[in-house]
Amino acid sequence: MKPWDLEFQPPLTPAVLIRRYKRFLADVILPDGQVVTVHVPNSGAMLGVSEPGSRVWLSVAKPGRKLGHTLHFVETQSSWAGVDTMIPNRLVKAALAKGALPGFEGFARFRPEVAYGEASRVDFLLEADEGPPLYLEVKNCHLSRVAGLAEFPDCVAARSSKHMNELAAMVDGGARAAVVFIVQRTDCKRLSPARELDPTFAAAALRAAAAGVSFHALQCEMSPAGMRLDGSLAVEL
Repeated sequence: MKPWDLEFQPPLTPAVLIRRYKRFLADVILPDGQVVTVHVPNSGAMLGVSEPGSRVWLSVAKPGRKLGHTLHFVETQSSWAGVDTMIPNRLVKAALAKGALPGFEGFARFRPEVAYGEASRVDFLLEADEGPPLYLEVKNCHLSRVAGLAEFPDCVAARSSKHMNELAAMVDGGARAAVVFIVQRTDCKRLSPARELDPTFAAAALRAAAAGVSFHALQCEMSPAGMRLDGSLAVEL
């Protein structure tokens, strides 16, 4: 078996979701019956992946943390869904370090969190020995309301719309730019903008694509032991 791109040590443990609230908090029931509050690293709506009674998977926090657990996965009827918005950048960084991010294998160097645009920081700046640099934005996706279709975002995402405009500006200035959606699900074959949830983002993505920004989507394999990138999905803007 291929090694995990991201390994959980120790492996994640199951629980049952009681409720998610205040964006970053959830109450769960641990296997021993104890009810605890856990950290949810997701500021979005978590549409379709926050149903009470769902089985969830937790990591144990390091000593000194106020909350003893972090929620990473929610089980739906058709797939595990990763709701930790910090994980996509970690997966992309691991793949870039190995020169193995699908579609971006030709870059010799990369730097995270590079300032660009209007008071923004791009997730990764990729550089090759020849040619212009590439500005790479990474987006987390866990929403699926139609069988086989991943959608982004799950609520109004003004910051993501701003990123589309800034990436287009980088291309206009002679650089390259791309967006990678990390789909933390195993039941999707394609991805598209959730137009009725955020029409502004959908329009901004279309304008960015017309300007020369490339769009990619990568699926994940998930288990209590770890995660790995697991193939590409079609992007339909």
